[in-house]
Amino acid sequence: MPDLETLQQEINFKAVKSSGPGGQHVNKTASKVVASFDIPNSRAINEEEKTLLLNKLSSRLSKEGVLNLESSSSRSQHKNKDVVIDRMMEVILGALKKSKPRKKTKPSKASKLKRLREKKMRSEKKDQRQKPNL
Repeated sequence: MPDLETLQQEINFKAVKSSGPGGQHVNKTASKVVASFDIPNSRAINEEEKTLLLNKLSSRLSKEGVLNLESSSSRSQHKNKDVVIDRMMEVILGALKKSKPRKKTKPSKASKLKRLREKKMRSEKKDQRQKPNL
């Protein structure tokens, strides 16, 4: 499990001008927060966790292996920073969580019989739609 305090310290923040609601306030202040976390150069996580993160989050990473998240939900830069930190932790810890292996199961005898019964009923219903042979 990664050291969460070191992990938070390794996140780089950048404030940029936000689009969206706020009127003239948006044009004057940089309230949108962009957070980036460099996975390959992190000291908070070990090599095994790095490879796991790089594999699981491959669609969300840049070519250099940097995870970028942004938040512009609030007009406050501080609230946006808190939101983006929470989301970053959620994404990283979610990717590190190992999923349980799927157990193969077979359909029960009752479910097989039910399926065949319904299949027969459907077949009969369709047969009844045809014109009778005279």
